[in-house]
Amino acid sequence: MTNNKTVLAWLDEMKALLTPDNIVWVDGSDEQRDELRRLAVELGELEKLNEEKLPGCYLHRTNPNDVARVEDRTFICTSTKEMAGPTNNWCDPKEMYEKLYNIARGSYKGRTMYIIPYSMGPIGSPLAKIGVEITDSVYVVLNMLIMTRVSTKVWDVLGDSNDWVRGLHSRCDVDPEKRYICHFPEDNTIISVNSGYGGNVLLGKKCFALRIASFQGWKEGWMAEHMLILGLQNPKGEVHYIAAAFPSACGKTNLAMLIPPEYLRKKGYKVWTVGDDIAWMRIGEDGRLYAINPENGFFGVAPGTNEHSNFNALESTKKNTIFTNVALCEDGTVWWEGLNKNLPENAIDWRGNPWDPAKFNKADKTTCAAHPNSRFTAPAENCPCISDEFNKGAGVPISAIVFGGRRAKCAPLVYQSRDWENGVFIGSAMASETTAAAAGAVGVVRRDPMAMLPFCGYHMGDYFRHWLEMGKKLGDKAPKIFNVNWFRTDDEGNFIWPGFGDNMRVLNWIIDRCEGKATASETAIGYVPQPEDIDLTDLDMDLDTLKDILTVDKAVWEKEAAEIEEHYKKFGDHLPAELRAQLDTLKANLK
Repeated sequence: MTNNKTVLAWLDEMKALLTPDNIVWVDGSDEQRDELRRLAVELGELEKLNEEKLPGCYLHRTNPNDVARVEDRTFICTSTKEMAGPTNNWCDPKEMYEKLYNIARGSYKGRTMYIIPYSMGPIGSPLAKIGVEITDSVYVVLNMLIMTRVSTKVWDVLGDSNDWVRGLHSRCDVDPEKRYICHFPEDNTIISVNSGYGGNVLLGKKCFALRIASFQGWKEGWMAEHMLILGLQNPKGEVHYIAAAFPSACGKTNLAMLIPPEYLRKKGYKVWTVGDDIAWMRIGEDGRLYAINPENGFFGVAPGTNEHSNFNALESTKKNTIFTNVALCEDGTVWWEGLNKNLPENAIDWRGNPWDPAKFNKADKTTCAAHPNSRFTAPAENCPCISDEFNKGAGVPISAIVFGGRRAKCAPLVYQSRDWENGVFIGSAMASETTAAAAGAVGVVRRDPMAMLPFCGYHMGDYFRHWLEMGKKLGDKAPKIFNVNWFRTDDEGNFIWPGFGDNMRVLNWIIDRCEGKATASETAIGYVPQPEDIDLTDLDMDLDTLKDILTVDKAVWEKEAAEIEEHYKKFGDHLPAELRAQLDTLKANLK
């Protein structure tokens, strides 16, 4: 398959460590994929679904002790603890390699080693990177075939280069006490043991695409970000691209696949999805920032996804999709909470047991038919609004970067930063209030800078500095930076802004600002729209209500500034002086 000496030497080392009975080189062909599906059904790893209603779709159940990413078992192993920073779990690489190799030693005995060559991004794109994952799980292979671009062409692109990411996955005994997901950024290496759950074992996803790639971007002068990418087409046929970062439960996938409200659709507005989760961004020859989605599929949360909340995401799951930990219906289809209101009779729950709809209590997650973190792995090409640019390797030029979070009273509906540096400040202080869906108290403010807190592969203070340096390189060609908040509430706790498709109205103002076509008022925190500049046509909202969710309450923001100050303390002398100055400016503006 390859003559690359660095690949072959690593594979020899892994074979000696893991002692597999068989070795299979994955080639990305339809024939091999079909054979692997058949094998997965035979082994009990997958269950075939109704071919008429869900062609090419399968169901997988993980071990009940293995249903989500495990942040407390996720490590960044750099040569110094300081390089990993205060927000990551750290271990000395030498110590962690020894521990992991002892856990994995001989674990492929009686099993097959699958060798997966994959490209993050279109194969051959100057913005793409290559990885090789070895695994003992057919489920992992089939998911990687959806989520990444797996092909023998990867070997051709790699040639004899050593610029590739090594990924070792072993299910071992799926023992949570010995479960580790470890990253060695200086070695381009990822090791995952004792898990079979997608987020921990599809090593191209968060492990490579964010934790390793953010480190690579820092060293090589580009950016790996936890961002959606969408194209907004106006009635003239012009398309402007937006990258946006949101913490979980803030509607990232919904925004990526937004369907404009009827009034704007009739005028000719459209949204095109380039990516729903990750953006890799580099400065192009013309000096602008260009982004690709390094992934090839969607690894989406199933519960709450329905034809009203996200029609395009649901459509994406209708063929060649792997469902994980959802309920199996009597007719060979699947169901999850929030799909519809028809509780299925005679269904099998995510654990493989008969499910009794009479005992279902929405407030009690243990009564759910699908696990709250159940997933679908769907090919991006299935998405009705996938962009024509998705498979083009040049990337799309980014006009605007948008940050956001769930804030009941703090941030206005939308505001624009004064400049790039002020935008980095806004991103560095990004926060969201916990919802009932999260464990613990509701309404607690959690800081999640740039939505990268669990995914930054090095010191976050240095990450902020990297953002500032990228801004200096971009100069006046830097994207404009904005913050949105779809979640302002009234005194009864009801959301004031309708959200979903109507968020297009805010995106239109954002693009108009990038084009110099819309006005704004300067406030203590940045530029806020004139209420008349947000199009309310056919919307059940008056101008006074809109004014209310565009207001900046200085008392609320003084408390916010104090909390940002506390948040900044953890970064010590790695916090760029520019951000400290931005905080001082905010405080002065509030007075």
